[in-house]
Amino acid sequence: MQELDLAPEFVEVAGVRTELRQEGAGRPILFLHPGMGIGLDGSSAFVRRMSEVGGVLAPSHPGFGASELPSWMNSVDDLAYFYLDLLDKLDLRDVVLVGASLGGWIAAAVAVKSTARLCSVVLLDAFGIKISGRETRDIADVHALTRTELSRRLYANPTADTRDFASFSDDRLRAIARGRETEAFIAWSPYMYDPKLIHRLHRIDVPTLVLWGAADGIVAPDYGRAYASAIPNARFHLIDGAAHMPHIEQPIAVAALVASLAGFHQKSRVPA
Repeated sequence: MQELDLAPEFVEVAGVRTELRQEGAGRPILFLHPGMGIGLDGSSAFVRRMSEVGGVLAPSHPGFGASELPSWMNSVDDLAYFYLDLLDKLDLRDVVLVGASLGGWIAAAVAVKSTARLCSVVLLDAFGIKISGRETRDIADVHALTRTELSRRLYANPTADTRDFASFSDDRLRAIARGRETEAFIAWSPYMYDPKLIHRLHRIDVPTLVLWGAADGIVAPDYGRAYASAIPNARFHLIDGAAHMPHIEQPIAVAALVASLAGFHQKSRVPA
């Protein structure tokens, strides 16, 4: 599983120096990456396939990669407002918003606040809601798992995680550790969810697709079904041969579903 093979550029968004990679042209596709030390690693095939139908933008979240994390930013809610600022800064319109895992939670938080610049939303094995009782864990504690166990839960084929950390540069290792630290900082208590989000999902008024790896060992498909049922007119679809990272294990299938959703719902919601 390699780094995303696109050279980064930097933009300033609301005073935050932000690492951004871009590929393709046409309707913008904003991809919000997962956490768990993965970030944009392994997403090259998915980004390349999506760039055939639109212009993909893949930022590193604040506190991940080489993006700054301002002292006042300490929640997923803050990241959602940050991405609304990014949409304004880059004047993006009719955006296909795609988020995976932690990035899916952020995408949902963006969409409940405003869909004015969005044409559709795709959530890939997204965190962010609570569906069970107080004493029941919906999401595995990824910080308590060994690397072997984490890989087994993240991937239908555990050998998909081929990263050799011993061969990584100090800068790359530092970025991975920093991302894990940031994820824990913004999503630890309560663990990986916002108790209010599920009550706000009805505000998402653009076509929404909830995709879930059939073998997800981090958060089960029933969680995804509950997510979809809380969003008006959302569709739920299982991805065979994938666990928690379907965009890495099944990039062609996921890209085809994203493209299909975006192609059927074209609209301009921001006045010129």
